[in-house]
Amino acid sequence: MSVTLADVIRAKQALLGVVHKTDLVPSQVLSGEGREVYLKSESLQQTGSFKARGAHVRIAGLSEEERARGVIAGSAGNHAQGVALAARHFGVRATIVMPEGAPLAKVAATRALGAKVVLHGDGYDAAYKHALSLQQETGAVYIHPFSDPLVIAGQGTVGLEILEDLPQVDTVVAPVGGGGLIAGIAVAVKAMRPQTRIIGVEASGAASMKASLQAGRVTTLERTNTIADGIAVKTPGEEAFAICRELVDEIVTVDDDEIAQTILFLLERCKIVTEGAGAVAVAAVMGGKFDCRGKVAAVLSGGNIDVTMISNIIDKGLLKAGRRAKIHTLIEDKPGRLSRVLKVVSDGGANVVSVQHDRAHPEAGIGHALLELVLETQDREHVGRVIQALEGQGFRIS
Repeated sequence: MSVTLADVIRAKQALLGVVHKTDLVPSQVLSGEGREVYLKSESLQQTGSFKARGAHVRIAGLSEEERARGVIAGSAGNHAQGVALAARHFGVRATIVMPEGAPLAKVAATRALGAKVVLHGDGYDAAYKHALSLQQETGAVYIHPFSDPLVIAGQGTVGLEILEDLPQVDTVVAPVGGGGLIAGIAVAVKAMRPQTRIIGVEASGAASMKASLQAGRVTTLERTNTIADGIAVKTPGEEAFAICRELVDEIVTVDDDEIAQTILFLLERCKIVTEGAGAVAVAAVMGGKFDCRGKVAAVLSGGNIDVTMISNIIDKGLLKAGRRAKIHTLIEDKPGRLSRVLKVVSDGGANVVSVQHDRAHPEAGIGHALLELVLETQDREHVGRVIQALEGQGFRIS
């Protein structure tokens, strides 16, 4: 293999004083039923993700002549910040190509670190191709986010830290996009504790590594479709694929609904902010996607998520869990009818968030109005009781 344990150990030395050794924190809310779950949140890195590790190791290995040429990278956002931070550390010019739809938080953070940002394409792969064309024009050194032995070694330091904090770990579960993180972790962990299982998790809408392993060769997806933009990769790296084929025990997938629910769970129950890619490992644990018995270390790879995305996830998550409900009914447009509805809702223990009373709605005939209520409720059963009470008073609910 192109990466060895010795490479990961050297990478760890290069990162001393540069990145944080993030804590491995036991999670009581995720543990139980024969498993002990520990969370390693790489969102606590300066750049908000693990990508600072591999980027720094790669740029640290450049010659003076290469540094003078500057560096360039294509990234969905987290690698961008890692490259920008490392380039600033070594006084190297950095250009980053990011998708036009990249989260604004990631774009702004990359620029704040001193890199020139070019927005191009509708996803990582388009940004990657454009970055390669710019690299040919400028002669800058290309810093690949996952298909590079030094980058993989840098990411593998996550595995070393897990073993330092939890030597008897039974399973390590981590996100998979291009494969650099899971490959580096696998190299480190399997060399030091071969019996530990390595589980990779992909978004079901971007499962390129799983498809490649099933095909026995690196495979390119026609498209990706997931809220986990950090792992929306059509083609995994060659080196990462070779390592995963040799050392990774299983690749599982989670869908966007599971990812969104996990982001909300981690925010509310664990007090940890994660982006979509950062949440997939825990989503796999919560969904029972693999044998979770024993001591399980789950890597939360990053927390760079737009507040608008968090807001959308919270709103949809509350609706799905029955903790928020939208109900519609037609009422007579007469004094006292609205207050009658609200009294039934209040007596049922629900809280009214908003009221929209629309007498001009096409569904409302003469003398009637369409009423939309947004309610805070306890769960789906509570929603059902409130609706039943309203229907008992003669209101037809939709």
